[in-house]
Amino acid sequence: MIELFLVFALAVGLGWPLGLYLARVMRGESSWLDRAIGPVERLLYRALGIHPGSGMDWKAYAKAFLASNLVLGILVWALFMTQAWLPLNPDDIPNMRWDTALHTMVSFLTNTNQQHYSGQAQLSYLSQMVGIVGLQVVTPMMGLALVVATLRGLFGGRESMAKDASPIEAAAAAGEADKSLPVTQFYRPEDTQAAKREAGQAERDVGNFWVDVIRATLRFMLPLCLAWSLLLTWQGVPSTLQGGPTVAPVDASAEMKAQKIPVGPVAPMVAAKQLGTNGGGWYGPNSSVALENPTPLSNLLQTLALILIPVAVTFMAGTFVRRRRFTALIFGSMLLMSALSTGAAIWSEGHSPTALDPALMEGKEVRHGADASALWAALTTQTSNGSVNAMHDSLAPLTGGVTIGNMLVNAIWGGVGCGLQQFLVYLLLAVFLAGLMTGRTPELFGRKIEAFEIRWLALLIVLQPLAVLGFTALTLALPEYIGGFETGTSNPGFHGISQVFYEYTSAFANNGSGFEGLGDATYWWNLTCVVVLVLGRYPALIIPLMIAGAMAKKRVAPEGSGTLHVETPTFALTLVAVIAILTVLQFTPALVLGPVAEHLSLASP
Repeated sequence: MIELFLVFALAVGLGWPLGLYLARVMRGESSWLDRAIGPVERLLYRALGIHPGSGMDWKAYAKAFLASNLVLGILVWALFMTQAWLPLNPDDIPNMRWDTALHTMVSFLTNTNQQHYSGQAQLSYLSQMVGIVGLQVVTPMMGLALVVATLRGLFGGRESMAKDASPIEAAAAAGEADKSLPVTQFYRPEDTQAAKREAGQAERDVGNFWVDVIRATLRFMLPLCLAWSLLLTWQGVPSTLQGGPTVAPVDASAEMKAQKIPVGPVAPMVAAKQLGTNGGGWYGPNSSVALENPTPLSNLLQTLALILIPVAVTFMAGTFVRRRRFTALIFGSMLLMSALSTGAAIWSEGHSPTALDPALMEGKEVRHGADASALWAALTTQTSNGSVNAMHDSLAPLTGGVTIGNMLVNAIWGGVGCGLQQFLVYLLLAVFLAGLMTGRTPELFGRKIEAFEIRWLALLIVLQPLAVLGFTALTLALPEYIGGFETGTSNPGFHGISQVFYEYTSAFANNGSGFEGLGDATYWWNLTCVVVLVLGRYPALIIPLMIAGAMAKKRVAPEGSGTLHVETPTFALTLVAVIAILTVLQFTPALVLGPVAEHLSLASP
């Protein structure tokens, strides 16, 4: 329990200043890193043909996001399928099969990091460093950029925020951008005539995608990853480009005469996977491997990293939009859900009736114990991380149910940017429902929530059960083998249902963890999970941005006696209740058939 309180105390203590700094970065304000980072930024801007003072409407912002993902995806997919012929492959790793390479690429491109492969055996150093770690650094910052653009839209765009904006933002809002460089689509003054604004027809500037991603990556993510990788290297996590040593097995009677110990530049990847809510791992069993997580301090550092940036993003949000009480709403709601979830997981794993069975330690690292394993399992699914220091397939049934519930909510802390984006979806729905219950016109920050916004929000809410429950039902209904499309599990009972349900829930939530009794390295699992990965990532990021773009064009209604104030404890409890009800109503049958039924079967005399 000491580790629980220590992790949360450090997350808040470090997350607060990090969030304030991140708000300055995303507002384009100067910092002490300007002298070192400024020349690199300007070089990248010129190489991409953009000007930092130019802006985009939500459509251009979304197109830039999708285009960058398409290009990165093709390059990384090709890398995985040709790694045997490329350098930095001292262990002679063969090329990946096309479907496994496709799943791996989409998984890391969507910041999910769901692994249907074992990293130390199926990826070269080049693939790990460039394909995996490269995406682990960039994709979280893309999610952060999307939520920042959404916040700008909810508050009327950069033009409405110009009176307190940085020089870069003020220049963009005033139309002073340099047109000497080609750009994708900018918010030009001729498109923002007063008549159009009054008529609600002009698209609003929500920022520049390339600038947001580059600034967040160079000024925030990379320095933090460097610091964390040095700390992990200090604790003994491997950080080398040499091939692993060959040693004799301890058991001389073993058939294997020699064993090659896989090493590599592990520490940088672990830093990126933990801080960026990426998940995965250099080794198949992730941070349950002693090489990847060798000491109690390394375990604390990695556990803290799970929620550090998501906590920082909550502090960034209110500072960024200059509404400190908005941070209190987000942080308070997320902290309440996190405390309830973490407490339930620790109780279930270490103190419930099923926890008395010694067999429950199977799949757990004895150096950590049940409580530390449950803490990690709770936090890695409260965020979109998915890394593990114990096998989730071996968790107590109710602990497994808690982890599934965390991923279904997907907004307790969530991924970097993605969690806050999903939280904004719930916020808009809660405002709409609260308005209906109190007889008030649903408004958020003075802008009405109307039929257009609700239809798209409803689509997002319905999309999750359609994808997750649909593919779960289809997989369980099909025969266990269809050529190469094996769909079987390691357990035909209630736990088998949980294994399948968990896999698709993890894919949709951009989490990546799994009940690894599932044989998922098949065409069926690779290809169906690719579909769920895409459905869980792109609509959840782009639809809220589109809604924010539509709301940005609306006139702001002045606050009055009938205004619904969202930044209050009462509304925060209402919001948490809405989240819980939506999750329970949609997924109770699946949870009862899986984790709950398994718990009752084990706990019954």
